Amino acid sequence: MLLAPTASDTADAPSGDFVLILSCPDRPGIVHAVSGFLLERGGNIVESQQFGDQLTDRFFMRIDFVVDQPTSADSLRADFAAVAKRFEMDFELWGAAAPYRTVIMVSKHLHCLNDLLFRASTGALQIEVAAVVSNHLDAEPLVRSYGLELHHIPVTVDTKADAEKRLMEVVDESRAHLVVLARYMQVLSDDLCRQLSGRAINIHHSFLPSFKGARPYHQAFDRGVKLVGATAHYVTAALDEGPIIEQDVVRVDHTYDQDQLVAAGRDVEAQVLSRAVRWHSQSRILLNGDRTVVFR
Repeated sequence: MLLAPTASDTADAPSGDFVLILSCPDRPGIVHAVSGFLLERGGNIVESQQFGDQLTDRFFMRIDFVVDQPTSADSLRADFAAVAKRFEMDFELWGAAAPYRTVIMVSKHLHCLNDLLFRASTGALQIEVAAVVSNHLDAEPLVRSYGLELHHIPVTVDTKADAEKRLMEVVDESRAHLVVLARYMQVLSDDLCRQLSGRAINIHHSFLPSFKGARPYHQAFDRGVKLVGATAHYVTAALDEGPIIEQDVVRVDHTYDQDQLVAAGRDVEAQVLSRAVRWHSQSRILLNGDRTVVFR
């Protein structure tokens, strides 16, 4: 499944900058067919990246191209369907500047939410924050400071099913392309994971599976760790085991106390999550089974 806005939600321009991403069984002639299609429609390639996976025998491609004559993503998409059918392609094509409508979910740790809201407000991320959801009220002042409303959806063992139903109502009502779990500390049901497949990104510390549960940074401090890291991945029913998008680490040493270790972890979590969201919203990530192809 390719990760992109739907055609009906994409802002099409009469002419301009478009992005095409595709995956298909690898075979000769794919690049020639795609470039020939663009040439026939007056397209000029601005950026092109491709990857042939010899393990899965699949080909992946991302092309950013400019058309200087009146057209739309809808029209180009319809025309490209014949090429896609010939090569058994999964593809998406839309305006390159189309923002991803995004729902952010958070619990009590607000560092990732704060980072995403700030980057979105400055245009550093190609997203439009459509809603913020939390099972607590801690984030409400921060969310309101950005002119947004917090959707408070408490979760207990007895109300989990109803809470997830309400969450999906918020996602659907927001017409969201992307859901970001910015330290949302609730385990999603298998059914909800399936509904959000390919369009939900989670972030967690890199200590798993060594330090599980509450206060993992404090557990790590007690063991004298020398690396603190984070992993951003797509959400699947297998907890914290979805296709990995981005990872990073920072070195720490004996001079760090517990609070400094937590601060270092929060910094790397925010940075890793923002990169994953940026690449997703720029349509640089394609799923390849349990892995990802990331055209940075």
